Amino acid sequence: MQHVSEATHVARLVLEEAVAQRVLTAVLAEVDADETAGALVEEDGRWAVELYFSHRPDATALRRLVAGAAGAAAARALRFSTLAPRDWVAASLAGLAPVAAGRFVVHGQHDRDRIAANRIAIEIEAALAFGTGHHATTRGCLMALDALVKRRSRRSKPRILDIGTGSGVLAIAAAKALRLPVVAGDIDRTAVAAARGNARRNGVAPLAALVHAPGVNAPRIRAGAPYSLVFANILLAPLVRLAAPLAPLLAAHARIVLSGLLPAQANAAMAPYRARGLDLERRIDLAGWSTLVMARRRRRSARVRRI
Repeated sequence: MQHVSEATHVARLVLEEAVAQRVLTAVLAEVDADETAGALVEEDGRWAVELYFSHRPDATALRRLVAGAAGAAAARALRFSTLAPRDWVAASLAGLAPVAAGRFVVHGQHDRDRIAANRIAIEIEAALAFGTGHHATTRGCLMALDALVKRRSRRSKPRILDIGTGSGVLAIAAAKALRLPVVAGDIDRTAVAAARGNARRNGVAPLAALVHAPGVNAPRIRAGAPYSLVFANILLAPLVRLAAPLAPLLAAHARIVLSGLLPAQANAAMAPYRARGLDLERRIDLAGWSTLVMARRRRRSARVRRI
């Protein structure tokens, strides 16, 4: 697969954590998802919002969006740059250490021979800004998956959905651990292409149906219902919007793993799912981010575990 990009335009801004999350959410809600990607990068207790554009962005319009989310001073602090064409995949993975989450280890090709045989290895060659598994939200989801796999009955064969799959880490992890088909979608075509390549690299391409899909209304996603296990590692606003269309696609015993959330956003994220019959089963707080495991309501409320 060829990974040398065309020139990429970057807008960058360093803020406090909650404000950075708000800016990223506001901008990605307004820009063309096929031409834009975003990331949050921790820097000594503060967070850099990094926005990547395949074409030169409208600086005035972008500053206006930032000002609406974080104020005029933040808009003035926004800085623009251009990355020359380069093999950014090799650059992004060089020097990244493998990341362990339960039995899963996410690694690049350069660490392939260093992963212990008793671990579930996930080799990721990530496209720009779509994830190498190092972010705490991905690790939280992998920890949740590991616990669910250990508790699973050998006879159960859950239908699995990954919404906002990015580089495909969670879909690949589920396919490898359970040896079952996974349907995974993303709003960005570039992310879907990267995820397909990663699925092939990990030997699970026949199990991973990867589709370009905003939300859950794509025919392939609806055809796979009802789902017993759903991952949605995105952001607060799309998680809230997702609750209503996702509810009819859930099995009676379904579990949903929600992430991409700051701890202060957990209650807001849970509210629309609780209204549709799901309760919090487990919460994982990790490096300033929260992952929530929610389960279909039963007669006796489940005990909430928090780590």
